[in-house]
Amino acid sequence: MTNRSIRPDGRCADELRPVNFILDYIDYPDSSVLIEMGRTRVLCNVSVEEKVPAWMAETGTGWLTAEYAMLPGSTHTRTPRETRGLRGRTQEIRRLIGRSLRAAVDLDLLGERTLIVDCDVLQADGGTRTAAITGGYVAVALALRRLAKRGMVPPEALKPPVAAVSTGVVGSEVQLDLCYAEDRDAEVDLNVVMMDDGRLIDVQGTAEGAPFSREMLNRMLDLAAQGIVQLIQRQREALV
Repeated sequence: MTNRSIRPDGRCADELRPVNFILDYIDYPDSSVLIEMGRTRVLCNVSVEEKVPAWMAETGTGWLTAEYAMLPGSTHTRTPRETRGLRGRTQEIRRLIGRSLRAAVDLDLLGERTLIVDCDVLQADGGTRTAAITGGYVAVALALRRLAKRGMVPPEALKPPVAAVSTGVVGSEVQLDLCYAEDRDAEVDLNVVMMDDGRLIDVQGTAEGAPFSREMLNRMLDLAAQGIVQLIQRQREALV
């Protein structure tokens, strides 16, 4: 892999898009974070409910669940609201965000309360699910810190960071953090969710055309790990 080629937005192959976290973007949730990754913008809000789902009642443990939606104006052509049931893609992304962020919370220390993470895509330019996870962690951390400050949960309820990024093969080159134009033309698309110690939570990979080799998979995973290290550093800086 070379990192010298110039991509549509001027980046090198191993370069992330500019990343920015805006904390407390709106006032009413328990925490709110707008994440910007290039032109992709996802609003991540956390609401705390003092109860758990019925199937978890009286277990003494907590829960985290996530919702995901693309707003009508988030794409080049209007995305209809899902008023007649969720599409399969939406359900799959919701489950992905939920299980990724549950890895960042000690549910046994949460008490019988639920963290609801709402991820709304304001503008989509590729990588919306990975941005939702990366921004969602910051929102969850902010909410748990506030609960801990009020003595409602111990600080240890928040585990070390979780972040996610996409990689792919575009024009036979492995690239990091694909924008929409690259994702559209990618020969292989891979989404990776990882903890700060390098352990994997989720890997979603698809060959859009010809199958890809194990060696290519390893190269994409290595590049994703490199990007996630940088994203976790940005998360920590945002939460200082």
